[in-house]
Amino acid sequence: MLFEETPISGMWKIHTERKQDTRGSFGRIFCEKEFNIRNLVFHFVQWSSSRTIEAGTIRGMHLQLPPAGETKLVKCVRGKIYDVVCDLRRNSQSYLKKIEIPLHEDDDIILYIPEGCVHGYQSLTNNVDIIYFISNFYDADRLGGIRYDDPMMNVTWPLSPTCISARDQALPFFKQGLFEGL
Repeated sequence: MLFEETPISGMWKIHTERKQDTRGSFGRIFCEKEFNIRNLVFHFVQWSSSRTIEAGTIRGMHLQLPPAGETKLVKCVRGKIYDVVCDLRRNSQSYLKKIEIPLHEDDDIILYIPEGCVHGYQSLTNNVDIIYFISNFYDADRLGGIRYDDPMMNVTWPLSPTCISARDQALPFFKQGLFEGL
């Protein structure tokens, strides 16, 4: 496993190192020891998946608020997405910094997204599958987020949006103080 730091404090791109032979390949996508060496969260209480049917669909921008904040590992296992993360932690060196990363089923990249960062993606192909490893239990009362088209984030979505849930369309635009305590 190769850990690549990102401009967001505490966020990592994790590259799977594969051993190849005539059968195909093998690689680790998680190792508690490697995470512990870097002081990363390594206890994940929920494993979830997301299936998106139509290219252009946007899911996000979501996070869970304290005390239900969560660290996530995100991997695209089928199709291709455009992943976006923005740091909302007021005391972070990368406060309000944003990263936009394409992820593809064949790129062997896992994103480690720390608690306090808002996250979402757009499907770039039909029939996209994403897996999430999540450090805290889902808490419907602690859901938070920012609208996908918030001018503060200024995301350049690669495709015209084709589908966005009513819940995501109702998310607020960012304003100072909206996420106190992150």
